[in-house]
Amino acid sequence: MRFWITIGLITVLSAVGLTYEIAAGRVLAPFFGTSLLTWTAVIATILAGFSLGSALGGFVAERPRRAAVGLVRMSLVATAVLMALSPTLLGLLHGWGARGTEGMLLSVVVAFFPASVCVTIPSPYLARVAIEARPGREGSSLGLVLAAGSLGAIVGAILAGFVALPLIGSTATFAGCGIVAVLCVPLVAGGPPGGGSGPQSGVVLAAAAFVVFAGVAGGPACMYESGLSCLHVERRGGEVRLYSDRTIQAAEKLSPAGDSLALSYTAWLWDRLDRDLGPAPEVLFVGGGGYTLPTRLLASRPAAQAVAVEIDPLVTDVVRRHMPRASEMIARAGYEARGGTTAGEGRLGIVHADGRVYIEETGRRFDAAVMDAFSSGSVPAHLVTRETYERLRAIVDGPVYVNLIDRPDGPLARGVHAILDGLYRHVRALQGPLSARGRGNVLLAASDRPLAPLDSLPGGYAPVSLSPARAFTDDRGWVGHR
Repeated sequence: MRFWITIGLITVLSAVGLTYEIAAGRVLAPFFGTSLLTWTAVIATILAGFSLGSALGGFVAERPRRAAVGLVRMSLVATAVLMALSPTLLGLLHGWGARGTEGMLLSVVVAFFPASVCVTIPSPYLARVAIEARPGREGSSLGLVLAAGSLGAIVGAILAGFVALPLIGSTATFAGCGIVAVLCVPLVAGGPPGGGSGPQSGVVLAAAAFVVFAGVAGGPACMYESGLSCLHVERRGGEVRLYSDRTIQAAEKLSPAGDSLALSYTAWLWDRLDRDLGPAPEVLFVGGGGYTLPTRLLASRPAAQAVAVEIDPLVTDVVRRHMPRASEMIARAGYEARGGTTAGEGRLGIVHADGRVYIEETGRRFDAAVMDAFSSGSVPAHLVTRETYERLRAIVDGPVYVNLIDRPDGPLARGVHAILDGLYRHVRALQGPLSARGRGNVLLAASDRPLAPLDSLPGGYAPVSLSPARAFTDDRGWVGHR
């Protein structure tokens, strides 16, 4: 094998490995959510696979050339098949009842560990061939081998995050990784002419056909997918519901008359907004979701202004397509809010950015804020810190409302309550009905002025007292649900 072919193969396989690792974290989210623990499990498992693959590949590299080439080619074929099968394995395990932390760990190991071992087995052999190809220049050859591995990892990370996952989705990305692995098989030379102990061309073609079939017939993991969101839309019982990573994010009633709010927690937030604010408030919504609350506010108060910060443009696009009232409001009153200024007759400013970044950078002031941003079933850690709410207090003159999902008197609710209790004179907490997993909406309202009681509460909701806790900070923050 030529020296630069071995370097190219090392680069490509390293890129495949990192692309696969990032895609694994993305495809895991619809089944187990996204949290520090899920990403830790994925990274640790796949790195363990890389380590074992390197160790096994070292033994392969010591074999006679013909045997080594055959084993390397077999590992590439196995890599292709296993990578293409990963989403299917994950779905099967979830369907068989894999739940919670233990189920997540089992699913990660079964679905992603074997392929991560196989994709790394060729590297020691390729490194050996590269070093032998330049006698007397072993040092520079080894340096280029290591550099190729690092460069491939960089390329794979960029390819996954900026190209493959946003454009073609996770299932097709896995299939693409498998196809690249199969294409590497003919380039691994070194066996005797006309022979070899590796897979024959028919096996390679069959593996390639299987990978393509898996990518096409396997179906996408999401109805709509970007690098940030896995979205599904469902119409049920006169409502349209928006799910992100299989967690309901928003719902809108389809009847043309009456209240459009379909989720009980949004009804309580609206009742608070309606009671606490004047006729022409400016309200910040961190987390656009289904845009149901901004739509309700602007429909009921013709002089009101709203800014909705939604990190993923895909969410806004899906709302435009499927949620009639919110879509109509966006079309009639929406504008791209940049630099904190209004645009003409627009009343609903839409900002596609991270909520924390907008809070830190905006020069605009608000009369109230609603914190309702989620990643899967939990709030991103950087949005529930004392520093976030200190900055929010500096730009919001009135009350702040927060929606969380936690178990009764859970750590997330207690940590955020501790933040608000240290910044505001009056804080109210409300606990909603619990799901089968023992979690429910926890709603908080904080203000320097007394909060007048509401005439009624949504069904299953009741005021709660939360235990004292440490306030989350940027340095020591929330780690996510499991």
